[in-house]
Amino acid sequence: MSDQFLTHLESKPIFNVVSQASKEVGVESYVVGGYVRDLVLQRPSKDIDFVCVGSGIKLAEEVARALGKDAKLSVFKTYGTAAIHHNGYEYEFVGARKESYKKDSRNPVVEDGTLEDDQNRRDFTINAMALSLAEDSYGQLVDPFNGMEDLRNMIIRTPLEPGITFSDDPLRMLRAMRFASQLHFDIEPDTFQGIIDNVDRIGIISQERITDELNKIIMSDKPSYGFQLLFHSGLLKPIFPEMTDLHGVEKINGKGHKDNFFHTLQVLDNICEMTDDLWLRWAAILHDIAKPATQRFNEKVGWTFHGHEDLGAKWVPKIFKRMKLPLDERMKYVQKLVRLHLRPIALVNDRVTDSAVRRMIFEAGEDVRDLMTLCKADVTSKNPEKVKKYQANFVKVEKRIKEVEQRDHVMNFHPPVSGEKIIEVFDIKPSKVIGDIKNEIKEAILDGRIKNDENEAFDLMVKLGKKHGLKPNPKIVSTSKHK
Repeated sequence: MSDQFLTHLESKPIFNVVSQASKEVGVESYVVGGYVRDLVLQRPSKDIDFVCVGSGIKLAEEVARALGKDAKLSVFKTYGTAAIHHNGYEYEFVGARKESYKKDSRNPVVEDGTLEDDQNRRDFTINAMALSLAEDSYGQLVDPFNGMEDLRNMIIRTPLEPGITFSDDPLRMLRAMRFASQLHFDIEPDTFQGIIDNVDRIGIISQERITDELNKIIMSDKPSYGFQLLFHSGLLKPIFPEMTDLHGVEKINGKGHKDNFFHTLQVLDNICEMTDDLWLRWAAILHDIAKPATQRFNEKVGWTFHGHEDLGAKWVPKIFKRMKLPLDERMKYVQKLVRLHLRPIALVNDRVTDSAVRRMIFEAGEDVRDLMTLCKADVTSKNPEKVKKYQANFVKVEKRIKEVEQRDHVMNFHPPVSGEKIIEVFDIKPSKVIGDIKNEIKEAILDGRIKNDENEAFDLMVKLGKKHGLKPNPKIVSTSKHK
């Protein structure tokens, strides 16, 4: 492997630049952490961390000078670090350091240290490896905790005693879950026990950092694995209690229901095969989130969850706010999909009117395709015939949606008659009646009583205005009608 490291370093000019710059400022320097790990795993990376025994800022300044005017240098004196952006790569420089922690904070007391000190403070063995950039040992691997062996065995393990590692910085517990989920690795038993023992420590971590790690788990190929690790460690409950509430099956008179926690994880995995959109994945996580709160038992039909889609949609802003997720159009998008996720399956019946299809298209708007993706992911039956039947039904629904939209154009609905036109025709001031007329025209279009057409809408507007006691201007009517 050492020859491969050397070959790789020689193929990338940046490593020679850093090596020469290190000689100029008189420091030892190393490539460390994730880049070394990903190099072994043959995963592409454009973020490279360098550690030196000395001033990381001085080294970065010398490297930036050597790279020339295209290098953008950022210095963070408070943290003793610097970063260079160059040709699409991010290079970070820091001096080797040792850290100590106070029990009530994850912010360490930092002192200058040796490479050994720096590797001791790393979170996992697979992130504690370093490649030397010194002339006499160029390309040699420094691996004091057998990170290479753990990579081969696909193991997440802490370099030091797990209780110390996780108590010092509890965010590392979430990082363990995230790396396991991203890399499809196992967490070594003592390390996992260390997480279980330190769950309460997660309370000192900011919500932003927790959510960042959670989103990275959600964006992995099979996030259910990360969520199961979170659940079984006890870490999911303090950070996402609504999701742990989904777990469990209650039986009455021999009638049970599916475990909504594991169902949700299956829906999440299913949707990850169809999309890498973070917010569509969040919709999968939250689509049944209110089922425990709406769960009822009926002697005739068994378990019901009536209204869980509406209550779940109401919960979305609260969950997003607590999680420090964006409270903008992305939240509204998730909320919409949660609210509408049962609607498409109701359209399978041939007796359902076009009006119902139009209303769903109108409510979903441009997100109707994503809604259908969520509905397909929601099929989790272990019976292949059932799955085949459901998927065929959704193909029918998609065909019907396409036909109705091509004919009626309600996906991006714009009122064919504007408020300004109503004011002009009836010579009135802005008032509630204008909104009432516009809403009645919209309902007539969605019901199919008139086409989504300017002329038909204008005629209806005149009739509705008279019904509301308004008098149209004959001249404007005669000139505007059928323009």
